[in-house]
Amino acid sequence: MVTEKDIKRINELHHKSKNEGLTGAEKEEQQALRQAYIEAMRGHVRSHLENVVIQRPDGSREKLQRKSK
Repeated sequence: MVTEKDIKRINELHHKSKNEGLTGAEKEEQQALRQAYIEAMRGHVRSHLENVVIQRPDGSREKLQRKSK
């Protein structure tokens, strides 16, 4: 779970990288925080899509199915 503190830190590191540059440890921290944020967002989107129901014109309803590859 990504907290408000983590998001604030991501933004701080971004601004610092644009202005001054980051140390090796800060780059690793930034990458780890970004990856955690991306995973959290993917989880939110997946859980939202799992609850989507499609209603057909005939009135029938079905859950959204994952598209096969």
